[in-house]
Amino acid sequence: MPEVEGEVGKERFDWYSQWYPVMPVCDLDKRVPHGKKVLGLDLVVWWDKNENEWKVFDDTCPHRLAPLSEGRIDQWGRLQCVYHGWCFGGNGDCKIIPQAPVDGPPDYLELSGVQFSYMYDISIHVHTFKKACVAVYPSVVQHDIVWVWPNADPQYKDIITKKKPPYIPVLDDPSFSKLMGNRDIPYGYEVLVENLMDPAHVPYAHYGLMRTRTPTVKVDREGGRPLDMKVKKLDINGFLGKQDWGSSNFIAPCIFHAFADVEVDQENGSATSSEIVKAPPPNRRLSLIFMCVPVSPGNSRLIWTFPRNFGVWIDKIVPRWIFHIGQNLILDSDLYLLHVEERKIMEIGATNWQKACFVPTKSDALVVGFRRWFNKYAGGEINWKGKYSGALPPSPPREQLMDRYWSHVVNCKSCNTAHKGLKALEVILQIMSVVLIGIVAVTKQNMISMVVKTTMVSMAIVCFAASKWLAHFIHKNFHYHDYNHAFV
Repeated sequence: MPEVEGEVGKERFDWYSQWYPVMPVCDLDKRVPHGKKVLGLDLVVWWDKNENEWKVFDDTCPHRLAPLSEGRIDQWGRLQCVYHGWCFGGNGDCKIIPQAPVDGPPDYLELSGVQFSYMYDISIHVHTFKKACVAVYPSVVQHDIVWVWPNADPQYKDIITKKKPPYIPVLDDPSFSKLMGNRDIPYGYEVLVENLMDPAHVPYAHYGLMRTRTPTVKVDREGGRPLDMKVKKLDINGFLGKQDWGSSNFIAPCIFHAFADVEVDQENGSATSSEIVKAPPPNRRLSLIFMCVPVSPGNSRLIWTFPRNFGVWIDKIVPRWIFHIGQNLILDSDLYLLHVEERKIMEIGATNWQKACFVPTKSDALVVGFRRWFNKYAGGEINWKGKYSGALPPSPPREQLMDRYWSHVVNCKSCNTAHKGLKALEVILQIMSVVLIGIVAVTKQNMISMVVKTTMVSMAIVCFAASKWLAHFIHKNFHYHDYNHAFV
């Protein structure tokens, strides 16, 4: 049985008294509002140019409950609902209701539930009423990520002065590179966290995609081996993990941080990319930082970054979307099996996980530690405040489940830009192919030589073939790439 030490306390974990990462700033466009869901809450993240900071509001217009994330930011820097034009300032206050008389409230205001206990006053404007305001969630930017406190009660307005988001020093160290990525995941928070804590699955679920340390005795093709892992100091705030290659830290509820010295391949100078082994030189450091956000039952969001203090120059010349192609393939390679696994866990009940699962080796120590934390302090469930029944959403077709475009590309500025550029190049190649053939077809035989004609036809064929290859590349890397373990 995996070793878990230091379980203490009988406190109940409060899901709504924590900071949650929403999105990396690098993937947010200041020109538009962004709709995001965290802990079942519909949020809109937008840039308030008047206060020069990101704001997080309830994604609901108080007028007719339309989503503000479908709106716009007007020329005065206000968040505008495009259903009827109501505009809101950075404090959630309504700045204007276009349909309201400029000289005071209409005499039918009481029909909307607003009662007056005083003499009608034409100086009162309906946009100043409390019911016209939008709920504002405390938010802050830390580590170039927008964080939100999921309670809009005014008493938490200044919660940042009392409790800050978890601080990770390496993310503020300028000597480390720290490219970020994000993806919406079609399985729940619990399965996402335990999967990222499990290095034993890497040689199998990600075979051929991630380099691992070659075992002394190889028992199979993939190279699985015993792992010495254990959990220490498990309490309501998370736990510490110890592995033979380094250490890790689970900061409840979102952050899993693994770190160690890195072994450098003497042949090509590269570091192992999944199973980091302890070896000199000690000044080479690599961290794996995963931020797991509960979104709704059966859905989560992953924000990741892998800070390192070597090969930093690579990140400065290679576009971020190139890295994301490989990282998305890794996520896809076990996505379907984890989606199905979650449904099996739901059938037996999350609190019965340890009874149903046979986990006899130390390689499962962190997974067992997380499940013990989840059951002991969170009661084996996320508090959705009654918004959901607890049932998982229906399973979509495999192609939809593993779709990259809506789960990542539209939410990643780098990949979205690359996708648009490559699609434009595809169209240009197709047009060039047609134009070249057209020129050859309409040109009289004696006007151009056979050599020129042959060259133009060859160029047209090359352009057409290149456009078809590019279309396949775009679909495979930005839309859907299946992964069949039986043929890997």
